[in-house]
Amino acid sequence: MFKRAYIIMTINKKLLATIGLLSAVVFMAMSPDAKPADEPFKNLKVLPKNISKEEMHKTMEEWEHALGARCSFCHVRNEDTKKMDFAADGKPEKEMAREMYKMTQDINKKYFHAQKDSTDRIMESSINCYSCHRGVSHPEVVRASELPRQAPAGQPSWAPGTTPAPGTTPAPAAGATPPAPAPVPEKKP
Repeated sequence: MFKRAYIIMTINKKLLATIGLLSAVVFMAMSPDAKPADEPFKNLKVLPKNISKEEMHKTMEEWEHALGARCSFCHVRNEDTKKMDFAADGKPEKEMAREMYKMTQDINKKYFHAQKDSTDRIMESSINCYSCHRGVSHPEVVRASELPRQAPAGQPSWAPGTTPAPGTTPAPAAGATPPAPAPVPEKKP
């Protein structure tokens, strides 16, 4: 009889422990998330205040590639924390980036009739940072009149006013006919 009571008591202890653990798991699952929500970004002046973390990362990565630069090009490092201080306005490049962003938004809205997206940003339709920068943080300004003229696609390279491709014959003078092709040597039988 003692043996039977001992077995029942052991089963009851295991059952009680299992029920207790399951209850704890259920209560933890039902409790509100203790993890704080994403802290909003600070010091946003041209990007939407409610921009998501994913959108912010995507935007910064796009600008990084368009300018061929890293985060430290526009952002300063906090020497106390040894981390980037993205909210600080310690570099003039950051303010220039804001002005250029506004400029591209205005161009797209005025000339390309771009509409706003769900985050109240002008949708990119034609002009963006890469349009001018091409992966260079300080693009060289070149006057179009200083560039060599090249024949448009489908036009012969000897067309007047064009610069011949490397390794080709220069263009004839205006009004002149193109040079005759070189004679082909005869084959002997």
